[in-house]
Amino acid sequence: MIEELEHPDDENLAEAHRIAEEAEGGSRHLERGVGKWLVPGLAALWSVFQLLLPSVLLLDSTIVRSIHLTFAIVLVFLTHPMIKKPGRGKLGAYLGARDRITILDYASAIVAGAVAFYIAFELIMVNLNPGYSGIDTRQGRPILRDVIIGVLLTIFLLEAARRSLGPALAVVAAVFILYSFMAARMPLAFSFKSVSLTKYISKMTMSTEGIYGVPLYVSANIVFLFVLFGALLDKAGAGKYFVDLAFSLMGRFRGGPAKAAVLASGLTGMVSGSSIANTVTTGTFTIPLMKKVGYPDYKAGAVEVAVSTNGQLMPPIMGAAAFIIAETVNVPYIEVIRAAFIPAVISYIALLYIVHLEASKLGIKGLSKSELPRFIPTLKGGIHFLIPLVFLIVSLVVFRNSPALSAFRAIIAIAILIPLENLWKAHKSDKGFVDGWKPAVKKSLSQILDALVAGGKNMMGIGVAVAAAGIIVGVVTFGLGGIITEAIETLAGGRFFLILVITAIASLILGMGLPTTATYIVMAALTAPVILELGVGSGVVFPIIAAHLFVFFFGILADDTPPVGLAAYAAAAIAKSDPIKTGIQGFSYDIRTAILPFIFMFNTDLLLYEVNSPFYAIWVFLTAMLAMFAFAALTQGYMRMALKWWEFITLAGISFGLLMPGFIAKKLINPLMPGSSLAEGRGTTVLVGVVVLIVYGLLYGQQILRGRNPNQPGVTAA
Repeated sequence: MIEELEHPDDENLAEAHRIAEEAEGGSRHLERGVGKWLVPGLAALWSVFQLLLPSVLLLDSTIVRSIHLTFAIVLVFLTHPMIKKPGRGKLGAYLGARDRITILDYASAIVAGAVAFYIAFELIMVNLNPGYSGIDTRQGRPILRDVIIGVLLTIFLLEAARRSLGPALAVVAAVFILYSFMAARMPLAFSFKSVSLTKYISKMTMSTEGIYGVPLYVSANIVFLFVLFGALLDKAGAGKYFVDLAFSLMGRFRGGPAKAAVLASGLTGMVSGSSIANTVTTGTFTIPLMKKVGYPDYKAGAVEVAVSTNGQLMPPIMGAAAFIIAETVNVPYIEVIRAAFIPAVISYIALLYIVHLEASKLGIKGLSKSELPRFIPTLKGGIHFLIPLVFLIVSLVVFRNSPALSAFRAIIAIAILIPLENLWKAHKSDKGFVDGWKPAVKKSLSQILDALVAGGKNMMGIGVAVAAAGIIVGVVTFGLGGIITEAIETLAGGRFFLILVITAIASLILGMGLPTTATYIVMAALTAPVILELGVGSGVVFPIIAAHLFVFFFGILADDTPPVGLAAYAAAAIAKSDPIKTGIQGFSYDIRTAILPFIFMFNTDLLLYEVNSPFYAIWVFLTAMLAMFAFAALTQGYMRMALKWWEFITLAGISFGLLMPGFIAKKLINPLMPGSSLAEGRGTTVLVGVVVLIVYGLLYGQQILRGRNPNQPGVTAA
């Protein structure tokens, strides 16, 4: 079975887990002292607080945001030292201490928590004492105490962002703050009225337009519950179940372990929302098995990086940013799922085809039947893990409940299933139910507690990230937004496609040092309005959500963009490969995902925009999937055998024709048949697709015929 096969050695596996743990839960390893109990206690308490919100605690939204940020910022200062690695000398060792919480960090946590909680305290005092003159009565007129606390909150928040996420977000936010105060001194093209300290404090720390804005609201009210749901599934053993299920389905096929990695990471990504956690969870099993059947070490790691990164695309969770998209665009979350469904699914299916082509080129076979778990017993053994997932999806899609309520009910479902599963195992064990129920209950409580702790730890980085990104969003509204629009329009020469290219590059560069959520928030504030405004000016019609999904996709791709992509470092540690080479290879696999945002900006059928016919929706899905197959073969230089030069050109045309049939119909066919009933609606679009599919079939057929010639070079049955 899988656990009996080759595994990475302890040192490499520990390194991968260290990368994931530091990215998600802090770089301190507290084995003794107060911190050993304080950190998990606060994390669990935070999870309990968030669980009580949907049904028990009815609090003002601003109070919830403030408490949410308080927990996040306190946990960051307790779990992340001031410097990542202990420096030289006593001071360096003190500031970089990773085995204890220093007095300086305790003091920082207390002050940071107090200033983050300040706005909640003021509002609570008003509720307790109606005569109290609270912060809500001083909007636009902060007193000295408000200013001092606002300045401290900004400083401590940027430091928390630097500690937990690296310097990128903190530096960008600091530059934006300085710009807002010095704007009037800038050259005329880049100037606007400078912001006063009073105005900055009023907007950033005393209202819901800056730090306590929409991103923090979504993090506090929706994202946390989904992260906690994923943590509960993980602690219950769902991750291992998804891996086993994927191997039982895919393991025997050509390149089976790689195909199983794609399927397993897709399943895990639906509930994880973290590319690094996904890499380590599934990569521990899949990467060694890919190497065993013949994949080079860096390609084995790259496959896992590509599939784990794309896991954030998969509905229903799609990472934290998807919920913020829904709030920003002001559409139901189900509409975000609908719009992202075809691009996400065809991207995954295309990756399955890519690993198949890689296996064909390398002559790689699958695993033997004896090495794999059997499908039916494996499916039955963990089918209860699918119940909360089905529960969540049905609640979201069928009953159209809010994401928060759906996640809350799914959490309750998995929390009930965990003890039931353990009690059932006790009943079936040699000890029997009488002797086994106490250990079963103890194990259940331990799993639930571990999940509560993991939920809090996994969320602290997100909480700090969205709050810090809120500063950038606030500064943009001071007057910087118009300047950015003019700058990008000038740089792109008014050409809409170049505007998209600039936005994509900026998202990739910024996203190298930021989590996906923060990247989306920043780019949505800076460039999404530019795409919308200049798109209209260029005559390109698309829904608002298309611009936001464009930014979202490239924020995700930044997770495996060298030289920073942490997912590549985690995979390389397991694969024993070079992380840069692994990241570059992973990014090359993800080129298929990179073209999709450009395509759906011009072909909104991929987003099911104004597509009401289920038959046409199926047609769009199938043709887009085949287009991605053609593009995958093009990038791999291989179908059933190595491609000739003219086959590269043909595949490029097929990919374009199937992904942009409306463009071809509009430019070539409709002018030839004005007034024809076929030109009405989507008739000519379907006609273009049919013609291109015929060409695709002929191309594939000639590859089969060429493959029958034993003298042809590079022939391997695919």
